[in-house]
Amino acid sequence: MEKNLRELFCEAEAAKEEMMETWKFLVNRDCGSGNKAGVDQVGRDIKAVLEPLGFKVRFHEYEKVGNMLVAEYGDMSKPFIVLTGHMDTVFADGTAAKRPFTVVNGRVTGPGCLDMKGGVTILLYAVKFLTGAGYDRYPLKIILAGDEEVGHNQSNAGNDYLAEAKGAVMGFNLETGFMDNGIVVERKGCCRFEWDFQGVGAHAGNNPEDGRSAVQEMCHKAIDMEGLTDFEEGTTVNVGVISGGTVANAVPEHAHCIVDVRFRSEKGLNRIIDSFKKIASRQYIPDTKTTCRLTTRIEAMERLDSSLELFNRANDIAVKNGLPEMKAIAVGGGSDSAYLTKAGIPTLCALGVRGQFNHTEREWAVEDSLIEREKLLLALLMKL
Repeated sequence: MEKNLRELFCEAEAAKEEMMETWKFLVNRDCGSGNKAGVDQVGRDIKAVLEPLGFKVRFHEYEKVGNMLVAEYGDMSKPFIVLTGHMDTVFADGTAAKRPFTVVNGRVTGPGCLDMKGGVTILLYAVKFLTGAGYDRYPLKIILAGDEEVGHNQSNAGNDYLAEAKGAVMGFNLETGFMDNGIVVERKGCCRFEWDFQGVGAHAGNNPEDGRSAVQEMCHKAIDMEGLTDFEEGTTVNVGVISGGTVANAVPEHAHCIVDVRFRSEKGLNRIIDSFKKIASRQYIPDTKTTCRLTTRIEAMERLDSSLELFNRANDIAVKNGLPEMKAIAVGGGSDSAYLTKAGIPTLCALGVRGQFNHTEREWAVEDSLIEREKLLLALLMKL
C-alpha cells in the first residue's frame, strides 16, 4: 500500500461533495423491489463505476425481480472479503420524484437514503480509494442483491448468495446504521405465512344452523398461533392481517390471515412450522377446511463466536483511529448477512450511514455519518 490510513481518511474527507452527489444519484431513481427495470439500471450504473477500478462484474439474472450484481477484485482463489448490501428499496414508482434527495440541517431524506443508498455509496468509494492506493491485503467480492426487501421470494438469490460467499474469510454488510452506533452481530429471521379458511355460507337469519363460520375457525386458530410465541427462545408469532366474510347477515364462508414469524434459530422456526401443520389439520368448527402456505422466508443471521471476535477487533481498530466506539447488538429485522453466517463466515452488519425510520416516509440519515462510516470501512479493510 502506497498510502497509509490517515492519508485515506483525508482523501475521503476531500471527496465528500462527490460522495454526496453519488448518494443523491442513487436515491433519485425509482428502484422498488417490484421495479425490475429500475433495480437493474442501478446495477448497470454500479458496474460502470466498478469496472474502471479493475473489478470483474457479472450478474445473476432473474425473470421477475432485480438481478444480483457480483464484482470481484484480485485472486479469488484465495480467502476474500465480502462487501454486501442491496440495490432495491421498498418504495413505489413515483416516490423519487415526489420526495427526492434533500439535505436540511444535516439530515438527508429521500426514498432509500438510509436503506440503503448511503451504504452503497460508502462501499463504492471505499473500494475506489483502496484500489487507487494499491490495496492487496485480501481479494474483494461485492455482492449486491436486487430483491432483498422481498426476501428473494421470486428468485434463486438466496442459494446464489451462499454459493458466492463460499471461501470468504469475513463479511461486511453496509445496511442501515443505528443512531447508537450499534453494529449487528445477530438478526432474527422472518417468515410470512398465508392462511385460508373455508367454511359453509348460510343466511344469518333464515338458516344460521346450516352455516359453518370460516371467521370463527380463523379466530380459534389465530389464538393458537400466537400462543406459540416464546420470547426466551427468541421466536414470535404475529397474526398481523385478517379478513373474512362479505356481509353482516351471512355466515362467512371464507376467511384469510397473514402471519409474521420471527426466529432466532432454525430450531425455533422448525418448532413453529411443525405446530402450524398441526393447527391447520385441527378442526374447531365442523366441515371447515384450513390451508397454510409459506410465502416469504428470510434467514436468521445467527450469532457466531467468530463474529463477536471480529467485532472486538473492529471496535479496537475504530477507537485507536479516532472513530466512535461501537457496541455489538442483536435486532429483529432481517438482512442478507444471514447467508454469510449460515456459511459460517464471521460478519458485521449495519455499517452504513446512521439514521432512523427506514421503510417509511420519515426515513432520514445523518449527513456526517457518510464520511464517519467511510473511514470506519477503510480502517477495517486496512487493519483487519
